[in-house]
Amino acid sequence: MADLHDLSCVVHLHSTHSDGTGTVPEIMRAAHRSQTDVVLLTDHDSLGALHDGEEGWYPPSRGAGGSSLLLVGQEISPVGGNHYLAFGLEREVDHRDLSPREIVAEVERRGGFGFAAHPFSEGSERFPWLSSLGCSMAWDDLDCLDGLELWSFVADNGQALASVREGLRFAITPERQITHPPTRNLELWDRMTLERRVTAIGGLDAHQFGVRIAGRAIRAMGYARSFRQLRTHVLAAGPPTGVLKHDRRLVLGALRAGRCYIAAHAVAPAHGFRFFAERLDGERAEMGEQAPPGGWTIRADLPRRARLVLRRDGGRVDEALDSSLEHRAEQPGVYRLEAYLHAHGAERTWILSNPLYLR
Repeated sequence: MADLHDLSCVVHLHSTHSDGTGTVPEIMRAAHRSQTDVVLLTDHDSLGALHDGEEGWYPPSRGAGGSSLLLVGQEISPVGGNHYLAFGLEREVDHRDLSPREIVAEVERRGGFGFAAHPFSEGSERFPWLSSLGCSMAWDDLDCLDGLELWSFVADNGQALASVREGLRFAITPERQITHPPTRNLELWDRMTLERRVTAIGGLDAHQFGVRIAGRAIRAMGYARSFRQLRTHVLAAGPPTGVLKHDRRLVLGALRAGRCYIAAHAVAPAHGFRFFAERLDGERAEMGEQAPPGGWTIRADLPRRARLVLRRDGGRVDEALDSSLEHRAEQPGVYRLEAYLHAHGAERTWILSNPLYLR
């Protein structure tokens, strides 16, 4: 597993198969322009793109970047919240009369897995007329989850806006308005990982705000701009081959294992980040893995120098101002890494790893 392949993904977005304003071909052109490797589409209660044969590799037009892969999931969307980003499904999950715990169980029964969408979003009193910001979308039963959207680009950042003017700035230059994920999100996630493995992703909830008129989208924030903000990188167990079935298994397998990290792409590209533990005998544990404690050295390597903070069970245990970090893990615990960079006049969260579970 030392020869992992880093794929930059955008997760949680909507097309014209539900309430997005862009078609799948338009979304994939945006992926090429933003140099996105994988798009994980999650239309509300719809696998329409899958049924229409739109899943697969899309070559660039007019030389705009490399090929991008579209994989299709479903945002299971009960009225009032408890939305769930489900992957690995062949047909839609009917959520009527299902509790949050039963939704998770039904996805698993079908061989799939998923992540709670915007699970900590409690709504904004300043924007009650906006359905995506004004109402609570918090999860009722966090104990049934082993995956969650830790940082939601629209919900977490949009609900923090204090005025319409800030909202316009967010739509025009989001990279200047966003600094960190909510502290509460991180604290609740840390508590959850004390009990079990819980994989975190960064999601966009991108709808391409606007309207379609005569087959064209009039938009306030296009997909390409959203795609340049927040990514979830997966560390696949090998390079893609161009064969859909094989490459789907690579990407979803890494996500399911927790072998992934969140990156604020607008702060700086993060390709090449690594966070793992190893022993003198060569044994190695990757993000998302659980291993017995004792004899581990935790290592982090980054593509550039940053302020690094290593946490164990949520508390700070080491830090560095460097492009790497090495820490002897003398105590059992859940270890994860945060990286910060200065960009656009402020220090901003750049990278959030998934944990190493040494316990």
